Amino acid sequence: MADTHANHPYHMVQPSPWPILGAGSAFIIAVGAIMYMHEGGPWVFFAGLAALLFVAFRWWVDVVHEGEVEGHHSAVVRIGLRYGMALFIASEVMFFSAFFWAFFTASLYPTAAIGGVWPPKGVEVFNPWDLPFLNTLILLTSGVTLTWAHHALIKDNRRHLIMGLVLTIALGMLFTAIQAYEYSHAAFGFEDGIYSTTFYMATGFHGFHVIVGTIFLMVCLVRSIKGHFKPEHHVGFEAAAWYWHFVDVVWLFLFFCIYWWGGAA
Repeated sequence: MADTHANHPYHMVQPSPWPILGAGSAFIIAVGAIMYMHEGGPWVFFAGLAALLFVAFRWWVDVVHEGEVEGHHSAVVRIGLRYGMALFIASEVMFFSAFFWAFFTASLYPTAAIGGVWPPKGVEVFNPWDLPFLNTLILLTSGVTLTWAHHALIKDNRRHLIMGLVLTIALGMLFTAIQAYEYSHAAFGFEDGIYSTTFYMATGFHGFHVIVGTIFLMVCLVRSIKGHFKPEHHVGFEAAAWYWHFVDVVWLFLFFCIYWWGGAA
């Protein structure tokens, strides 16, 4: 019989249905969003979203099993996973760059349609040193607690790792709650002009990323309680930490550019 032992450090992934199912779910989401924007119901969109969440869950379960149980995540494979996460964050940078571009285009060159001034006449903007500043402190503090958890993991201190993750998750949930409260008391709606549209698109998508990052950290917390992650092998935790710090940095740009500079009369 031929020797089936791999003589290389790479992981030859078994055939999986999740890539094609994930692509199909994303397509359904896109079609559902177009239908919803053209007076259709939201059910197609939410059906695609539910399918995508299921596919993502099952796919990540398989990846965790490959690394923790089957031991396929060698040093070379872990480098590839890190590169993949870095490229994903780079794509997110481009994503937010589009929103900042739209905001700066409208604010630096205000048209006659909005009175030639920025913010447009009649728009009651948020005080940046009220709830936005509080949220800035909360998100920066969450970055500190997550860094504490990371250092605890490197030192194999499971107790401090869990404590740091719990605090970070709590701060992320508090940030989201304050953001929702701020939105509920806004003096302008999403369709009330170029200021409100660019404001809600940029801050709203950031809020969505905070929710995703919080869920990401919850998964890391469950895995930490189960004994996953080792000082020399914790790519999943690193990916969550990179994502969360990216969210921190984006918020700093949002605070200074949109809340502070962009909201100054």
